Amino acid sequence: FPRVATVPGLLSEVEDDNCNSVSSDAPSSVSQERMIIVGNQLPLRAHQNTDDEGWCFSWDEDSLLLQLKDGLGEDVEVIYVGCLKEEVPPNEQDDVAQTLLETFKCVPAFLPPELFTKFYHGFCKQHLWPLFHYMLPLSPDLGGRFDRSLWQAYVSVNKIFADKVMEVINPDDDYVWVHDYHLMVLPTFLRKRFNRVKLGFFLHSPFPSSEIYRTLPVREELLRALLNSDLIGFHTFDYARHFLTCCSRMLGLSYQSKRGYIGLEYYGRTVSIKILPVGIHIGQLQSVLNLPETESKVAELRNKFRGQTVMLGVDDMDIFKGISLKLLAMEQLLLQHTENAGQVVLVQIANPARGRGRDVEEVRSEAYATVKRINNAFGRPGYDPVVLIDTPLQFYERIAYYVIAECCLVTAVRDGMNLIPYEYIICRQGNEKLDQTLGLNPLEPKRSMLVVSEFIGCSPSLSGAIRVNPWNIDAVADAMDSALILSEAEKQLRHEKHYRYVSTHDVAYWARSFLQDLERACGDHLRKRCWGIGFGLGFRVVAMDPNFRKLSVEHIVAAYKRTKNRAILLDYDSTLLLTSSLSTIPNVEAVGILNNLCRDPKNVVFLVSAKDRKTLTEWFSCCEKLGIAAENGYFIRPKHDADWETCISVSDFDWKQIAEPVMKLYTETTDGSAIETKESSLVWNYRDADPDFGFCQAKELLDHLESVLANEPVLVKSGQHIVEVKPQGVNKGLVAEHLLVTMKQKGMLPDFVLCIGDDRSDEDMFEVIMRATAGPY
Repeated sequence: FPRVATVPGLLSEVEDDNCNSVSSDAPSSVSQERMIIVGNQLPLRAHQNTDDEGWCFSWDEDSLLLQLKDGLGEDVEVIYVGCLKEEVPPNEQDDVAQTLLETFKCVPAFLPPELFTKFYHGFCKQHLWPLFHYMLPLSPDLGGRFDRSLWQAYVSVNKIFADKVMEVINPDDDYVWVHDYHLMVLPTFLRKRFNRVKLGFFLHSPFPSSEIYRTLPVREELLRALLNSDLIGFHTFDYARHFLTCCSRMLGLSYQSKRGYIGLEYYGRTVSIKILPVGIHIGQLQSVLNLPETESKVAELRNKFRGQTVMLGVDDMDIFKGISLKLLAMEQLLLQHTENAGQVVLVQIANPARGRGRDVEEVRSEAYATVKRINNAFGRPGYDPVVLIDTPLQFYERIAYYVIAECCLVTAVRDGMNLIPYEYIICRQGNEKLDQTLGLNPLEPKRSMLVVSEFIGCSPSLSGAIRVNPWNIDAVADAMDSALILSEAEKQLRHEKHYRYVSTHDVAYWARSFLQDLERACGDHLRKRCWGIGFGLGFRVVAMDPNFRKLSVEHIVAAYKRTKNRAILLDYDSTLLLTSSLSTIPNVEAVGILNNLCRDPKNVVFLVSAKDRKTLTEWFSCCEKLGIAAENGYFIRPKHDADWETCISVSDFDWKQIAEPVMKLYTETTDGSAIETKESSLVWNYRDADPDFGFCQAKELLDHLESVLANEPVLVKSGQHIVEVKPQGVNKGLVAEHLLVTMKQKGMLPDFVLCIGDDRSDEDMFEVIMRATAGPY
């Protein structure tokens, strides 16, 4: 943006370059790259010693935040910011914080219990979690009504996390990676403090479609906060597409793909979108597979289920995991294929729910009732068709079930990612010791089968799985039967395909890829000038080209007063007229300003508009000395009592008979669109149409018109919610050229030129003026 600031409001709102930004122009002395990873919970386990009442801490090897460190490289120093699972008394917090920083490079955020309850169990689990999993709060029982006090707690906790990051960050060098929906407004607090902070965000849950998301009362605040990141990551294209659609429909932002990277333009900054599902820590899994405890547990389970085919489900006990749907499908399988009774066992491992409430109890009681019914109907002595395990299992015990299961079933109705299928694939690959335990030939290819819901994040990456709609009980039962009867060769092929993907796209690959994209997204930070504008969660950073010069009102006034021949060119729509106004008629204040400018004999004032000359004549009839250019410069009138002239000669307008029927076709099929018929041009306007559909139709119309008007002397172009057909050579630059030439002929070559516009059509005026200043005119 070399000449204009594309920010709404007055230029005086834009502060000086360094007013909000904390950063140093001198090169940093820190040579090692640092990554600050921010999550709701620190990757630590803690327990209190009973002897001296001190605390004992250790790494939580199951934490994704710890596992991703493998992908960042040994030269990257990692600092963690988050909460502890355990509550630390206030008088011990300083000592614990010091210990964690020195020993683990962890910065704990200590939250008062009542604030944590409102933040986590309140806003996160009561509002965001259900809504992001497509659960609308249609009644107080379903998620509950929006509670603004819970939202305020959410914002307060995000502010506490931001303060903790600020304690350790070096804003010139450090990268910050924020994780998940608990901290969605954190980017705004960090961007406000450090305008050039290098900030990435990854969402580990689904992002709902715009029709679901738009029901959230704080929808814009969350979107704008996320857009203060440099890079926003999602597991699947669906989630990213939903986010981009929300930005389009609620904020009016458009996105585009450049060389494979999706980017959103937001106040001069490009916010990049990353789509990559997270992987698993294969090394950790393999180390557990090598444990003697795992080997003995596998042997125990092999003997327990000898002669039977084990199908396995591993899910949290909550409403989104579809446990009851899976059990009903098992019941249907036994009803339709009675030969499976006594041969097939479904082992369902139910992990403790992460949330709490009545819905969890309902899921648990329904699961127990269904299991009891199935086992009573199809069980026999020594055989239960369904084995429900809801007691906590050691990790190696769960791994042992993966190893012996012929098929893994994941029937969640909505899940952000779900890594259970990935773990299953690695465990089925096994190792030599487990092959011996199971009596398998180590040289033979391994085999596995997956039946997965199409509503989970890992589904797109598992092309060899049988994908199902979990709500369709018959289809799930058929998929289970298909998994049982597929040939060994087919199972081997599917397993090989999945193993190749899972083993190459592990958590380290995911983290490494995210960091690379974050570095790329932040690459031009120092090449732009930044201004922070807005208040509260409406804060954003305006980034400009280094050559951009902010217009100073004092500078303009001083130049205005000392000059004698002034040329003033003003666009009308969105410049003199507010964009938020439904009325397009100029107000009394605007007309008064124009008349004041025109009364000064040193001024030549021109109003330049896309509107027709009849309308502009009526609106500005009281501005006798105002020059008007209508239809983007095709018609021009130097003052009220002069005749209208054409800036360019056009022989005929026969092309309108070709273009208008085409536009009518698109108007009939696009609700909210209209045709503006002008003397020199035709404009198809879709400002009031659905933004996505209108944009698609505009692209089609543009191609259609270019095709049918290929041999006509016209230009077909798209603009802000319009597609326009006009004669070649007609543009606003003609007005600037006409004005400068006329003033020169009258011996009053301007020594002051003020040109104000708001869109790309005004660039033509700017170009003519810049050309004129570069040489003799």
